[in-house]
Amino acid sequence: MDKRVAGADAAIERVRDGMTILMGGFGVCGVPENLIEALQRKGTKNLTVVSNNAGVDDFGIGLLLRAKQIKKMIASYVGENKHFEQLALKGELEVELNPQGTLAERIRCGGAGIPAFFTPTGYGTMAAEGKETRKFNGRNYVLVPSLRGDVAFIKAWKGDRWGNLVYRKTARNFNAVMVTAADYVIAEVEQLVELGELDPDCIHTPGVFVDAIFQGPKYAKRIERRTVRKKS
Repeated sequence: MDKRVAGADAAIERVRDGMTILMGGFGVCGVPENLIEALQRKGTKNLTVVSNNAGVDDFGIGLLLRAKQIKKMIASYVGENKHFEQLALKGELEVELNPQGTLAERIRCGGAGIPAFFTPTGYGTMAAEGKETRKFNGRNYVLVPSLRGDVAFIKAWKGDRWGNLVYRKTARNFNAVMVTAADYVIAEVEQLVELGELDPDCIHTPGVFVDAIFQGPKYAKRIERRTVRKKS
């Protein structure tokens, strides 16, 4: 069983116009940047992209927004991308904002086969408009549907040819939950190691969830907001 593919371009061959893609990452950390760049080159259009945030202007999902390949964004925090703001205000991009915990739970439920769940977050706000509400133990809740994708783009630190993955620290973020919630999962890794090199007790994502894997040729290791100590 060998799930290795030649690279990002080969990995996204089955990605088509109009698909829903789950993209791991948080800010500029743990972003599947090689897969996003390959998708930009391919020019796939009318995509629905699910991600915690919309990248920054010149990196990550920001590249797809500039190329107008995204029809709809389902996200939580989008405040670092000025181009995203312009597209949304002009009505050129459909936006569905979610509380961050709700977004994570929607994806987790999608991976677990749970069609919907009740949450108190958003009750009494615009987020609850048109949704079923119910009271449990004296508290009001909103029914929220789960979320799945046609494809998931995942970034990990290490992986092997069976698709077993290890994430590095906070770069795990949304990657670990998204890998369970798509029909086809592509993982790009910084290091592709031989079978047996990964400690079984330290594997975060078992290979059963991964359909294709490759080692990325480069990673930017960007810092979203550089902060230094002020001189005293």
